[in-house]
Amino acid sequence: MSPAAPKALREAARDLRYLLSRGYPRELGLKLTGDRWGLDAPARQVLRRGAFAPEEAAARRERLRPLAAAAGQAVGLDGHNVLITLESALTGALLVAADDGVIRDIGQRGRRFGPGPDTERAAGLMIDALVRAGASQALILLDAPLSRSGQLAARLREMLAAAGLAGAARAVAAPDRELAGFPGLVASGDSALIDAAARPLDLAGEIIRAMDPRPALTSLEAP
Repeated sequence: MSPAAPKALREAARDLRYLLSRGYPRELGLKLTGDRWGLDAPARQVLRRGAFAPEEAAARRERLRPLAAAAGQAVGLDGHNVLITLESALTGALLVAADDGVIRDIGQRGRRFGPGPDTERAAGLMIDALVRAGASQALILLDAPLSRSGQLAARLREMLAAAGLAGAARAVAAPDRELAGFPGLVASGDSALIDAAARPLDLAGEIIRAMDPRPALTSLEAP
């Protein structure tokens, strides 16, 4: 079971769900609830990454495919998204078990990300999970503007070949645009891409839940 977040954060999540379910814009709802409950910046980020309108969360959970669905299938990966989440798990960073069934990091590494010692470990977990699931091939797309993306793509191609998994890794301007129409499973924790993809997969979340010991996951649900 995931440890519950502090009471103020859980109450803020409850209020945000209420506002979102009644049509409040997300950014306004986040500000109102964050201000009301006096949340600091990290807590507001947990709220942003973890709390959704109940209808939205339920619809997303319903659409998510299990890792077992990758057997015999091509998988497109939102590379930086998956890798950053796995790196967060490996380094003990805060993770949130979101309302929609997705595990997300809250580090906001985004444009500051650059490959480091934990990136290769995360990539190994990612590729190994696909091999064990029996995926037929993998297309890993990285955000080209991020530091050393081309270099990372080259290393990922080497790792795919070493693992005997057909596929490719490329640095592109907008991975989400290419992956939205990908015909196979699409691995990402990005809400918009999960909603756009025909068969979304929370690959990082599946890997994290199978870790032993499993990293701590903050839950916004009542204990």
